[in-house]
Amino acid sequence: MATTTLTTENFVETIQNNDIVLIDFWADWCGPCKMFAPVYDAESNKHEDIVFGKVDTEDQRELGGAMNISSIPTVMAFREGVMVFSQSGAMPPAMLTDLIKQIRELPMEKIHAEIAEQQAAEGDAAQQN
Repeated sequence: MATTTLTTENFVETIQNNDIVLIDFWADWCGPCKMFAPVYDAESNKHEDIVFGKVDTEDQRELGGAMNISSIPTVMAFREGVMVFSQSGAMPPAMLTDLIKQIRELPMEKIHAEIAEQQAAEGDAAQQN
């Protein structure tokens, strides 16, 4: 699958409507971004069931700011709408392959339960104040 350009208009919808979404935050002037791009693109061709998105931080400054991107390239991963990974710096091919394997193996039912529990606790604390 080819990479998908993500913008403020399609970012949330893409994350919510797909099981696994990997995102490469990059810029044209960034040398490490240019070195990582072929690795990311090659991996996207191996996994038809994963959305590989790219965010041009120069064109999508608001989105980069909203996601707290402070250095590029940054790779972010979402599974079932939950951010499960974020790391700055270019990755070698084996590391990206391993990351995808780990994301596929995440116990999402447990993660969603933990998030719900945390949100309930935060709601209880807010009501007590």
